[in-house]
Amino acid sequence: MSAPTGGWRVPANAALSTKVERVVGAATAKQLTTWRIETVGDLLRHLPRRYFAGHETSDLASLVPGEEAAVMAVVLGVRPHEFAGAKGRTPTSRLEVTITDGTSELDLTFFGKMHHVRYWAGQLPRGARGIFAGKVGTFRDRLQLTNPDYVVLDEQGTVIGGAQRNQSLAQVGHGGLIGLYPASRKLPTWRVAECVQLALDSVGELEDPLPTPVREALGVPDLMTALRGVHQPQSRDEVEPARRRLVLDEALAMQVTMALRRAEAAAQPAVPRPRRDDGLLADFDADLPFTLTAGQRQVGEEIFADLAREVPMQRLLQGEVGSGKTLVALRAMLAVVDAGGQAALLAPTEVLASQHLATLQRMLGDRAAGGTLSAAEHATGVVLLTGSMSTAQKREAMLAAASGQAGIVVGTHALLSEKVQFADLGLVVVDEQHRFGVEQRSALAAKASSRPHLLVMTATPIPRSVAMTVFGDLETSTLSELPGGRAEVSTVVVDENAHPGWVQRAWQRVAEEATTGRQAFVVCSRISESDRSAEAVAVDVDETTAPPRTVEDLHAELSAGPLSGLSVEVVHGQLPPEQKDATMARFAAGETDVVVATTVVEVGVDVPNASVMVVSDADRFGISQLHQLRGRIGRGQHPGVCLLLTTAEPGSDARARLDAVAATRDGFALADVDLEQRREGNVLGSRQSGARSSLRLLQVIQHADEIALARQVAEAWVATAGPDDPVLSDLRAQIELLAEPEWLERT
Repeated sequence: MSAPTGGWRVPANAALSTKVERVVGAATAKQLTTWRIETVGDLLRHLPRRYFAGHETSDLASLVPGEEAAVMAVVLGVRPHEFAGAKGRTPTSRLEVTITDGTSELDLTFFGKMHHVRYWAGQLPRGARGIFAGKVGTFRDRLQLTNPDYVVLDEQGTVIGGAQRNQSLAQVGHGGLIGLYPASRKLPTWRVAECVQLALDSVGELEDPLPTPVREALGVPDLMTALRGVHQPQSRDEVEPARRRLVLDEALAMQVTMALRRAEAAAQPAVPRPRRDDGLLADFDADLPFTLTAGQRQVGEEIFADLAREVPMQRLLQGEVGSGKTLVALRAMLAVVDAGGQAALLAPTEVLASQHLATLQRMLGDRAAGGTLSAAEHATGVVLLTGSMSTAQKREAMLAAASGQAGIVVGTHALLSEKVQFADLGLVVVDEQHRFGVEQRSALAAKASSRPHLLVMTATPIPRSVAMTVFGDLETSTLSELPGGRAEVSTVVVDENAHPGWVQRAWQRVAEEATTGRQAFVVCSRISESDRSAEAVAVDVDETTAPPRTVEDLHAELSAGPLSGLSVEVVHGQLPPEQKDATMARFAAGETDVVVATTVVEVGVDVPNASVMVVSDADRFGISQLHQLRGRIGRGQHPGVCLLLTTAEPGSDARARLDAVAATRDGFALADVDLEQRREGNVLGSRQSGARSSLRLLQVIQHADEIALARQVAEAWVATAGPDDPVLSDLRAQIELLAEPEWLERT
């Protein structure tokens, strides 16, 4: 991790940020980048996977072909095979050794000259205990290590055999436990241990960067005790408290950053926008043809309370697909308009922005016709601003925003242009938060004379532990109740291997729905065979399997075959925006029966008449994507069916994802399954580049309690110490350095 601008303010952080190559050398440092290790601190947080005392054995049944492994086991049998070799060629002999953990077995094969084989056989007699390391392979359906490194140990764990270069393998514990690190062929576990020892020597006796009261509140040991406890434990009792300290260090740094951001937001004044009882909002509510759900009423009151304060609202609104987030956001915007301000609704795509405009105009009726003769008493203007609009259209929309005639301005990134001005921007609503960065939101907020209130919306349910970590600077409101009148949607996994005929039945079902006046989505993971961008794919897939159906191929196949009598069009991200918008407009108007698309239809597309969706190669999509896609049907009065076509084997992770989606429509339950399957690396955005590295130890599933504790401690610490505290400043710098650009852009 590079130093922040101005340098580290705490000496320990400066020591830990030392480039690792200064300690282990350039060649070894290059090999360490396999694990994103670039500093001494990174190396000291590269922890052993497990520990052994000198008398213990490994679980050989847990080995996986292809992984680098180090195991402690007992020699069960030795079989030397000596060959003289052909004349003129160097003879090669072989030693076969079988080791055991008492239950399972593993084969070792050594190749070398005859005197090597005899030496190895003498080192590894039956009953010898040792540590063996190498890449796990298979031969004749049995796991094996080929030419593994090894050391032989006595009952106390002391090295009594093996090459001199390997002997540090058993010295990791310095008479205590032996730690086995994540390793590679070039850097076996004992070499990693040597590097860790050099790193510990280089930092010496670090003064703990955390104040004693903070450590006591967290219930953790000091930093050097923790580092020795994970790398050089004398007993297992030392490991867990030490590991917990390092986990809490990461959780605390994140929560301190969020607490500082909350404090900064609270310190910036905002214009209060209290709700009126006799304005546009009251008029709108009185005419609603339905009753708000309990969740919509509760979240609305939370938002109105925030808007009435002199500090800017910072709120995340998460809700199920179809839970009524747009209505909640509209009521908030109307309250701001009543109070003399304006609201901006920022959407990620032109299709979604146009749909938002149409939805708002439909819901408001003549209340959206401000400035015209037909306007209602409390009407305001509602305008759209996107990049593809004509110059005249843009000029008209910008004038309405700058003059204040438009109380609500809907748009895409075009709203961020320096030319776009507002008379009095009081509220920014960001739809599909994860598609916008913090810089973009800041650019929009800068258009107000005082900081506007902020409402962020997402249709992707977020587990609580993730929300605390990634959206920790926002208050969270949740809509989990669906409004009445929504049709039921059933989901079926179509196993193409077990039931190949069901695929044709799926297309028949699409045709049947179309003949009754309904419409259908067909979703693919790729646009064409040459498209390797995998536009829609959210999960890793086995590219050795059959290639997926593509939008272009499936459109041609369906148009000429089972759907030949229907109007079938294509939609994907590589089409010009105007063509894509026109296609979706025809589909929304009922002029097109079927659209074959990528996940450009995942968000915001509102076609109440759509009743069926077929997802081809559904195993190539993540749980969240499938749940979002399914939310495009059943939005009206017609029952829907979602068919997930797959060749994934029963019992595989991919099939488990599909079965989970088919089992429930509860997006929050699916979010937990998704998080458990994908782990937080994908969820939190840990794919980094350059000098940045992700959090190493914090796992939001396992460490929800630690995250909550860190949040509590961080809030108290920030409140008493203030933002200029050097330790707080360094903690925030750590997060900002390793988080850019992904994490902070999500908050």
